[in-house]
Amino acid sequence: MSKTKRGLARAFAALSVPVLLAACATEQGPAPALRPIAGSDAPMIDPRLADTSVYGLYLAGEAALDNGASRDASLYLSQASARRPDAAFLKERAFAAALVAGDVERAASLAPRPGESDEAAYGLGRVTQAVVALSQDRGKAAYELLAGSGMGAHWAAASLLTPWAAAAAGDWAVATAPVASSGDRAVQAFGQLDHALLLERAGKFADAEAAYQVMSTRGGVFALAYGAFLERRGRRDAALVIYGQSLAKDPTDPAFTAAKARAASNGPAPAAPTIRSGAAEAMIGPAALLLAQKQPDAGLAYLRLALKLDPDLAEAWVLVGDALDAQQDTNGAREAYRQVKPDSAEYTTAQGRLALSLQEEGRKNEALGVVQAVVAAHPNDPHTLLVLSDLYRDDERYGEAVKTLDTLIGLVGHDTASAWRLYYLRGASLERSGQWDLAQKDLQHALDLKPDDPEVMNYLGFAWADRGEHLDEALGLLTKATTLAPDSGAIVDSLGWAYYRLGRYPQAVKELERAASLDPSDPEINDHLGDAYFSSGRKLEAQYQWRRVLTLEPDAKTRTATEAKLARDGGALTGKQAVHP
Repeated sequence: MSKTKRGLARAFAALSVPVLLAACATEQGPAPALRPIAGSDAPMIDPRLADTSVYGLYLAGEAALDNGASRDASLYLSQASARRPDAAFLKERAFAAALVAGDVERAASLAPRPGESDEAAYGLGRVTQAVVALSQDRGKAAYELLAGSGMGAHWAAASLLTPWAAAAAGDWAVATAPVASSGDRAVQAFGQLDHALLLERAGKFADAEAAYQVMSTRGGVFALAYGAFLERRGRRDAALVIYGQSLAKDPTDPAFTAAKARAASNGPAPAAPTIRSGAAEAMIGPAALLLAQKQPDAGLAYLRLALKLDPDLAEAWVLVGDALDAQQDTNGAREAYRQVKPDSAEYTTAQGRLALSLQEEGRKNEALGVVQAVVAAHPNDPHTLLVLSDLYRDDERYGEAVKTLDTLIGLVGHDTASAWRLYYLRGASLERSGQWDLAQKDLQHALDLKPDDPEVMNYLGFAWADRGEHLDEALGLLTKATTLAPDSGAIVDSLGWAYYRLGRYPQAVKELERAASLDPSDPEINDHLGDAYFSSGRKLEAQYQWRRVLTLEPDAKTRTATEAKLARDGGALTGKQAVHP
């Protein structure tokens, strides 16, 4: 199947420039003492950079941002702003860089004043200053900063923080007031969750339970919060029902797995959030939405604010790692994942992300060691077993992947609706290890459990077509799969290959050309298109496609097959020439 590369979203840097750090700064030794610039809240001048021009500092800061080095960017841009305190643009850039780097106190001191920036930057500055005030137990100041209009794009974060600031200020009437309609369903949902938490903190348990119960139907974090409330109220059996219902939908969810294990063993109920930690958690929802919208810098800024309020907030550290990984700051991402403590419900998630990061870099033994250590400590954790099976498959250790998935399927149940992906993954591993009869049974069972999943249809349909088995049925599956996922080059390629195996070459060419336009850098798709051209009598185009395959870094098997076809100068294709991963 075609492989896809992660897209990178860069929403922060306004200017792309070459890396100029060497030209703009002297070699760094031990950090020298800093001296203040005039003004009580101004940044400090770094003597190492005294001879660097403002423009050089600015370019260095932007280059650092572009390379995911947010801490360096914060240093250079804050120094540039210190030299030119009258330049509002520099101050705004320094503010944003400090916030993304996690230097929230510095960011608050650089927050734009009225008239110095657009409404969005000014609003983010007010939110930042409010978070600092909350972290210093200045609830009234925080509430005043969040009240009123003028927050721009950051109205949602401000509206979610406001009740917590009111609670910190001692105004429980405002803190527990019904949530006003916002017109945004996600913000409304997170606001209702905060409302339930604040009602509980105010001792209004009946009202809190009613609010939790309504929200729990959404599942996810909302159901998890209701279950935790029930545990705190001494109703573990009811909490176990909530956790069990969620695990029936996704048996590998690490948070619900940990919650169920805790409640089942009569472990201590999770504490209700403090005002600070509740405010921190209120930032997680907006941050996650921004990350989902491919805005890693904006999401990262919110996460840094959350961690200012609660430095141990595990969910925030995992998301920080994800955001930094999206920005190609691999070391920063790994550092974030390592911040999650072993007693956290997010620990297995963080370790899994860490392992996958190491795996992508080719450090396979280290990646495997990370996950195996977690499995040794948590042998029945479904999420970690799933990650372990992923690593084994990526290492082409298919037999071990199958054994791991055997264990996992035994844990979650054979016929639960959510087990379809496990059968799919085991079927793929069995097929790769040459056990086609067993693989076919697993893939068909996965399709029985999830009849409309294009991934399963694609794998099974292509496998049939590639083997010359059940060709008409394969064509039907793949036609349906392309209807469900029309923009998938891999699936369209499989449909074209089914036409090819049926000898319907004009239709094969049509679909394979479409697949190549969807995923032009995939060597297998281009190889298939070359085969279809050749069988249609278009030999020069076939040879062009095969030569193109060799420029696309094909795997060894595809390269060998393609070179053989070219060596025969387009000689008649016999047997199965194209290779599908």
